[in-house]
Amino acid sequence: MENFPQIMTARLLLGRISYRDIPKIIEYAGNRKVAETTLNIPHPYREEDAVFWINSANSGFKGRTQYTFAVRRKDSEEFIGAIGLRLHVEFLRAELGYWIAEPFWNQGFATEAAGAVLEFGFKELQLHKIYATHMVENPASGKVMTKNGMIWEGELKDHTRKGDKFRSIVLYRLTRSEFEQRSV
Repeated sequence: MENFPQIMTARLLLGRISYRDIPKIIEYAGNRKVAETTLNIPHPYREEDAVFWINSANSGFKGRTQYTFAVRRKDSEEFIGAIGLRLHVEFLRAELGYWIAEPFWNQGFATEAAGAVLEFGFKELQLHKIYATHMVENPASGKVMTKNGMIWEGELKDHTRKGDKFRSIVLYRLTRSEFEQRSV
């Protein structure tokens, strides 16, 4: 894949993150509520965090180990969040991760974007398995996963640390055969 992929859904455009998105990334990722519901977004969120994240996404695409998409509204091309796959090429699997800006919560955007990226992962990247996790304090993220046919695998007690607190996470999966058989 030479050029970064573009994915279009009913309401969204998924494409490459741009340095022009930095003001919105800082505004949205800098929201304490967004940071509290994700493992990898620090608070406060600064410009250097956004630059590092975009550089990491570009490097991951270049090395074919990561596909990080800006989530944009189709009608306005407004940046509203991000979604991506971190690949483990040797195992033909990837980890799905996403965040949506608070003004766009509870509108189905994460579910729509996740469905498109799961399809991309299985059909374009020919993955065998995609998994995702969420902190137990964020059950809405689990609903995004189950609405896309992902299957609960278990809870990992005190599995990770954010700040000075250990966090439990819930793990979901979708294998290629489960993806092909799902009725979403």
